Amino acid sequence: MRIVFLLLISSLFVTHAQTSDVLIKDLIAKNLSETIELRHWFHQNAELSNREFKTSERIAKELKKIGLNPITGIAKTGVVAILNEGKPGPVVALRADIDGLPVKERADLPWASKMTGVYNGEKVPVMHACGHDTHTAILLATAKVLYNIKDQIPGQVKFIFQPAEEGPPPGEEGGAELMVKEGVLTNPDVDAIFWITYQFKINRWSSFAKTRFNHGSS
Repeated sequence: MRIVFLLLISSLFVTHAQTSDVLIKDLIAKNLSETIELRHWFHQNAELSNREFKTSERIAKELKKIGLNPITGIAKTGVVAILNEGKPGPVVALRADIDGLPVKERADLPWASKMTGVYNGEKVPVMHACGHDTHTAILLATAKVLYNIKDQIPGQVKFIFQPAEEGPPPGEEGGAELMVKEGVLTNPDVDAIFWITYQFKINRWSSFAKTRFNHGSS
């Protein structure tokens, strides 16, 4: 399913006359092992909403390795990077959520989460129980594929790594609402945005009609 999504989202930006599906498939296959390893790392290092410090640091590091210039600290721990910055044409955003949940990991896996955090004043176990580790790894892989075919993309692509999708801690701002308040959909203005859910359902809407990224969730 990772390959299916990466192929579909990458193909949105180019035509068959410019870049074939074969090339995109080859790029995906070339980076698949790295994508899986990244997903394992994010799973093993799950962090709670507004506390995704290691997560955002690793995201920024991977974006720099690709050749992008990430902006960090958006909505506390969010990360944004732009492909083809300044290039004329439409601006499409791709978004992934990055926070974990106060849930105990029960799977006996080498990459099982042993992380803990503070939730409602109590120390709790933390894991990715809602697929955000997969979303993050997929978006990084997509960024890498699109970077390799950036000359064929007729516009800009904004990669948005959103913290606190599960909701910020009590008394704090966070999530998509704070990202929008801080201008994530401007400079450049986003014409359309795409993201995926755990079921790999693709969602699309026009940025001017929405102020949140996930059906009203923060």
